[in-house]
Formats: sequence, C-alpha cells, structure tokens
Amino acid sequence: MAASTEADGVSANTAQTHGTNKSKRKENKVDESDLLTVPEGWKEKPFTAEDNPRGLLEGSSFATLFPKYREAYLKECWPLVQKALGDCGIKATLDLIEGSMTVSTSRKTFDPYAIIRARDLIKLLARSVPFEQAVRILQDDMACDIIKIGSLVRNRERFVKRRQRLIGPKGSTLKALELLTSCYVMVQGNTVSALGPYNGLKEVRKVVLDTMKNVHPIYNIKTLMIKRELSKDPELRMQSWERFLPNFKHKNLSKRKEPKKKTVKREYTPFPPPQPESQMDKELATGEFFLRESQKRRKKLEEIKVKQAEALTKKQEERNKAFIPPKEKPAVKTKRAPTETKIDIDAIKDKVKKAKNKKLGAPPVNRAAETASASVKKKTKRS
Repeated sequence: MAASTEADGVSANTAQTHGTNKSKRKENKVDESDLLTVPEGWKEKPFTAEDNPRGLLEGSSFATLFPKYREAYLKECWPLVQKALGDCGIKATLDLIEGSMTVSTSRKTFDPYAIIRARDLIKLLARSVPFEQAVRILQDDMACDIIKIGSLVRNRERFVKRRQRLIGPKGSTLKALELLTSCYVMVQGNTVSALGPYNGLKEVRKVVLDTMKNVHPIYNIKTLMIKRELSKDPELRMQSWERFLPNFKHKNLSKRKEPKKKTVKREYTPFPPPQPESQMDKELATGEFFLRESQKRRKKLEEIKVKQAEALTKKQEERNKAFIPPKEKPAVKTKRAPTETKIDIDAIKDKVKKAKNKKLGAPPVNRAAETASASVKKKTKRS
C-alpha cells in the first residue's frame, strides 16, 4: 500500500512538472518572437577610443589599382579622403605613377574594423563612386557590395542591352531601385557598386543578377514595393507574404525549330554487334550446302527463268498501255437561248441615230429655230 501511494505521488509530481514545462515553452516562444523585432529608436553605441585604449598589436594595409580616367578626380578629392580616414587613425597614400591607392593602420588606430572600411572606401573610389557617397561607408550601419557582371553574359551586344535595362530610360529604373532599397547604386563598366544597409544590398544583388539572367527589373521592383507596404502593417510582420507576392512565370516565346527527320539514338550496349553471316552459313541454313553442283546449277537456272518471266510480263504491260484508249469526257448538251432575251435591233438603230444628232455636252438642238434662221439668210442674199 505504501509503495502504491509513493508511485501515485511521483506520477502526480511528474504531471505537474510536464505542465509547467509546456507553459514555460509557450512563454519562451512568445519571448523569442518579441526579441526578433528591434524597438523603434534603438541605436547601437559607437565604438570609441575608450573601448580600446591600447590600440592594435600589429599593422595591416590594403592597396587597390584605379583606372587612368579616375586620376584627375582622385587628385582633387584626395585631401578630403586623408582627412576622413585620419579621424579613424588610418593613413592613406596615393601613387599616381603605379596608379594605386593604399590604406594602412597606425598607432592611433583604435577600431580594428576601420581598416576594412577604409579598404571598401578606396575600392568604391576606384569604381567611379563619388567621394560624397563613398565616405558613408565609414558609418557603422553602412556596407558596400561590388557585383561583377562582366562574365554573366557571353554576347557583348546582349550584355550592353541588359545593363542598359538595369539603368532604365534616363536612369528611372536605377532611381526606383535606390528608393526602395535605400542604397546608392552605380553601374560602371563590368561592375555594379552598391552602398547602403545590409538588407538593401541583398535586394540590389538579387535584382542585378536577375536582370543579367534576362529577368526584367520591373518584376523585382514590383515585389519590393509590395513588401514595403506589407512591412508597415504590424499584424502581417510575422506572417508569410507569399500569398501577396506576384508569381511571374518565365515564358520562352522563341521555340526551337525541330528537324523533320529525327535520328533516334541507339541505346548504348557494351557488347559488340553480332557478326554478319557468311555465304557458307546462309547455304547451311537453307540446305543448299549439301546439294550437288549439278543440282545447284539447275536451281540457279530456275531462279533466272522466273525473274526473266516477271520482267517479260512487266514489259508487256507497259507496251499494252499505249493501245488502251483514254476515257472520253461525256458530251455537254448545248442549251438553246430563251426567246425572251432576244435583242431588239430596231430599238438599237433608233438609239444610234439619236446619239449622232446630239452633240456631246451641248443642249438639244431646236430644228424650228434652225429652219427660221436659214430662211432669213436666204432672203438677205437675194436682196
């Protein structure tokens, strides 16, 4: 009895613990979802010299080459670059002979990640990004991405068309992409330079790669606009947005012409083809091999006679074709014209006479007037 009561007590305790664990899990789930959302107005504290007073143990440097057409611009803005990097304790040198820019850490450098930002800055300057935009990479919430698009399309003409499609008429497509992703995008040569927050850079890379794969950027821009509107609603923030996003199917209109005669490939077999039968094998199969020579000759002569007879009958048929009369068409009976549609000759003669008397385009002649005028003329002559 004592053992049973102890067992009941243990089972009750375990049931209570399971119930409490479930409630804790539910609470944890709610807490995790709350943790995913960043509170409004929250900003991370900037990294200052007080956080790393001793500086860096070892120095590091990065160098990048720049094209010759950027030399004049870099000459002008280089003092501003040195001033911006000097605040972070990084040295910057410009070598116009080699055509390179170098950044390196110093004893004053306190932020270990500052050299990476300086490297990105000189990369952006080399890729024709203006200094006013490139300096933003030194901020904590900014990042950059240089997308190489030169090797994505083989045909040069097609590459130029797709790159122009990304820019759009008067740069309208690129401007729309910048507004939706809050990134600065620069298309130059075989690269696309993007500068902005991390989430925006992901979208920019996706749009650029899809455009070079012959997907029009307007489709991605439309989805970005829908996502922007959905993110404003707090209820839909934690739900799936697939039902709202459009599904654009890729329609390949140009169908490949198929050949008239299709050659069906034989299935591969490791075994060689069967050996063709020799004349002796064929004779053995038919039984001719065991016949005498005289019997073989007689058989051949019979076969020849049969062939000759078939040829004679064919020739005879062809000769007889010339003597076969052609099929005549049935004679068509001529129908007599009905008496009602007979031509009235007298009526036609009258019409012709009237036409002769009338002048083309003149009014009808008055015969009485003509006779009067003729008689007056005669009288004058007599007098």
